[in-house]
Amino acid sequence: MDDGRIASPATERYARKKEAILAAATAILNRQGVKGMTLSDVAAKVGLITTSVTYYYRKKDDLAAACFMRGLERFDALVGEAAKAPDAPGRLLALLDLYLDLNRRVRLGEAAPLTSFTEMRALKEPLRGSVQGAFNDLFRRVRGFFEGPQFDPLDKRDRNARTHLLLEQLFWSGSWLRRYDVEDYGRVRDKMYDILVHGLAPQGAGGHAAWAPLPLPDPTPQSPEGQEWRETFLVAATRLINQRGYRGASVEEISAQLNVTKGSFYHHHEDKDALVVECFERTFAVTRKAQADARALGADGWTQLSSATAALVAYQLSEHGPLLRASSMGALPIEIRHEMVQGYNRGSERFAAIISDGVAEGSVRAVDPMIAAHMINSMLNAAASLGIWAPGLERDEAARLFARPLLTGLFSL
Repeated sequence: MDDGRIASPATERYARKKEAILAAATAILNRQGVKGMTLSDVAAKVGLITTSVTYYYRKKDDLAAACFMRGLERFDALVGEAAKAPDAPGRLLALLDLYLDLNRRVRLGEAAPLTSFTEMRALKEPLRGSVQGAFNDLFRRVRGFFEGPQFDPLDKRDRNARTHLLLEQLFWSGSWLRRYDVEDYGRVRDKMYDILVHGLAPQGAGGHAAWAPLPLPDPTPQSPEGQEWRETFLVAATRLINQRGYRGASVEEISAQLNVTKGSFYHHHEDKDALVVECFERTFAVTRKAQADARALGADGWTQLSSATAALVAYQLSEHGPLLRASSMGALPIEIRHEMVQGYNRGSERFAAIISDGVAEGSVRAVDPMIAAHMINSMLNAAASLGIWAPGLERDEAARLFARPLLTGLFSL
């Protein structure tokens, strides 16, 4: 990203150093967020003093914005290359192939780290507007994958929802791809493509597969006496952390959201880590309750799977939502993070068990249960921000608009 502040010609050495700074900053930004990244940390990682970094990027937000812009440029190049394929399935397969190849090269140390876009909104204006504008441009280009006569039955909200779903499947894959060796990426690509194109519904059912409605999963229908405030507190904290990131959401801001003092906050929580852990535990409990409610239907695997996912997507857009995004784990202390990752993985494993049972009985297509479970979790995480791309969306519409395309196929009508 050329910010216009460097008057001298860009030499090869200058360009190499700038790329090294961007790579180092991206790794720190992904791990610590906009607020947690410091110029001194970046400088230390590339063997410079802090004032040397300011020669390239005067302020921390300038550097963070440059990381986001570089990440968008890289992704845009993949989209542009994939768009050359003759049809929508071909474009999807090409994009998956290009993205997984880039991810493979990053893991092998052959390419700079991929940028996580979860904290774009933590930037200050006018940088936030510029980065968001570039992201919107990318979004529109990916939405072009869903244009053409075969997609005429879909309105703009449908196309926006499916574009959001596709992008988030790629962005969130970084949270689970490390479970696989890079030599297995070809198989992962094929399994992801199969699920995105054909869904999980039984063969021939497609978009007509039945759904069984479930109530919103409420793991704590009766708050203990004197604890009624806790749910309100956790909802407000979860919303703020999802918006600002773990480091960007301060105790002062969380307290202000609830009109309580910092002293009141610390009366109920030892520190912010304790609050985030409680928000995660609530997220795990809601997910577990939806899965248990679906199991209690006594129906086949497809009905259990579709019902649980529909209920959780609706929950994300309810007055009780959203659930805490998994990206908040990255900034937690390592010992806490490991425990939260385990909780998140247990939710994925329960989805995989439902899928596996469904495959065995024939109610779910023969797919890779674990990859499908990861993709469902990615969809559920992304549902928290669905309202941005589908303004005015009603909770009761969310499952049809967002869960169904994953479960019945991204190109199903």
